[in-house]
Amino acid sequence: MADDSAATPPSIDGNTLVAKSLSHLGVTHMFGVVGIPVTSLATRAMALGIRFIAFHNEQSAGYAASAYGYLTGKPGILLTVSGPGCVHGLAGLSNAWANTWPMVMISGSCDQRDAGRGDFQELDQIEAVKAFSKLSEKARDVREIPNCVSRVLNRAGSGRPGGCYLDLPSDVLRQRIVESEADDLVAKVVGAFSEHVPAARASEIESAVTLLRKAERPLIVFGKGAAYSRAEDELKKLVELTGIPFLPTPMGKGLLPDTHELSATAARSLAIGKCDVALVVGARLNWLLHFGEAPKWSKDVSFVLVDVSEEEIELRKPHLGIVGDAKTVVGLLNREIKDDPFCLGKTNPWVEAISKKARENGEKMELQLAKDVVPFNFLTPMRIIRDAILAVEGPSPVVVSEGANTMDVGRSVLVQREPRTRLDAGTWGTMGVGLGYCIAAAVACPDRLVVAVEGDSGFGFSAMEVETLVRYNLPVVVIVFNNGGVYGGDRRSPEEISGPHKEDPAPTSFVPNAGYHKLIEAFGGKGYIVETPDELRSALSESFAARKPAVVNVIIDPFAGAESGRLQHKN
Repeated sequence: MADDSAATPPSIDGNTLVAKSLSHLGVTHMFGVVGIPVTSLATRAMALGIRFIAFHNEQSAGYAASAYGYLTGKPGILLTVSGPGCVHGLAGLSNAWANTWPMVMISGSCDQRDAGRGDFQELDQIEAVKAFSKLSEKARDVREIPNCVSRVLNRAGSGRPGGCYLDLPSDVLRQRIVESEADDLVAKVVGAFSEHVPAARASEIESAVTLLRKAERPLIVFGKGAAYSRAEDELKKLVELTGIPFLPTPMGKGLLPDTHELSATAARSLAIGKCDVALVVGARLNWLLHFGEAPKWSKDVSFVLVDVSEEEIELRKPHLGIVGDAKTVVGLLNREIKDDPFCLGKTNPWVEAISKKARENGEKMELQLAKDVVPFNFLTPMRIIRDAILAVEGPSPVVVSEGANTMDVGRSVLVQREPRTRLDAGTWGTMGVGLGYCIAAAVACPDRLVVAVEGDSGFGFSAMEVETLVRYNLPVVVIVFNNGGVYGGDRRSPEEISGPHKEDPAPTSFVPNAGYHKLIEAFGGKGYIVETPDELRSALSESFAARKPAVVNVIIDPFAGAESGRLQHKN
């Protein structure tokens, strides 16, 4: 009998073709939750060298993918199942949209022939993601997969970064294609899609330098857009060339060390209230910067706004807008200044005023921090954590922070010395990002310890992911500020405690002194509960040295914080 096997060329299915396409285009990590119909996709990706980090919840996996995009400059990949998996993944996609981080969400979907008939987990996912996606693609045939993968990856990272979406129907994932044809299709896809970012015009650079040169009270403001652009060396040179004080936004901290003599962080109100020219690089004039409006800013301030998005500049209507990449534009500013240098100098009245106010405020803060308050307030443990982080040898740890009071106090106390070492709730004020961000940082920056400083409410959003930390043995220490609730315990006035359910707990309160540290112990990680400075120092020393998954449960006075942290006026 003749052997027909030689006449049948080997074939692969859609799952393998997706994995091949991702690998060919440089993807090395994926985050997600598997199930029908994408389990095989994850398995095939792993076989091709892509590390798949499996989560318990698509929200946390999505937050990880978004932060991975920021930390690496390459789109983070989120894989979800169909229907509700896609909906849960929208949390991460929307976070990438708000923070302008590159990310691609890939979701399985129902069989195309059964669409509209009530198929398993059926949803019009293209329509569902529309508000948060720069580009949404659906592969309707197995042969479309490589081009679809290429388009969403390239669009996510081009121009102003953001989230994109790829829909993979289950019938397409099952379709087979001759392997040689598949390899030819994959080999043809490259970075074919790119949004053009205009080059800054020489006249704009000259105008910006002229404004800075003539300013009496100039200020340089930079944000996470500058961090994403890797503009730290150019910004350092600009500050040192001109002697102009600088103010980072929260995730811009570390581009220049917080301890730099020209840092205006500790004199923020004076800096933004009195400056007459503000060069804003990779930061938006949104709520984080009081929209660039009086009374926080002087009504006469002239803004020079550097942004990769022309639409952003048109929205803000600055005195001068420069469309371009932060690193490139600041480099051009430095070149222009070098030809005709100027520098304010330490005795300049503006520099002296900023330095004096920063020193005074710093001394006041240190006086508060020096006190050992027990039961703990927020400042005492934050000081101990700050000192422990600063004592880490080698690359600075990545600090992840969320929670109203915990995050706000941490912004003032924790010191960032290196770029992209702070991740927090960000532009959208997203609570629940903590464990996802930790996992992304541990994967993207394997040489760094990751330290999360979390409020107990923020921790609760993603607490189950401590099992993921243990499963992958990631060097993450999670510090939970446990004050028994959202902002603290029961903060109601007596007259508010009324009605038929007055015996129920307050909407803000949790179980007092909850044993969060025991959660990680259930999975084989290390847990600590601390109530005194010595206990906290010991726990941090041991856990930092071990570089193993750990949770440090810090018991805080339930009345130490303020409702809504520093945003009480928003209530």
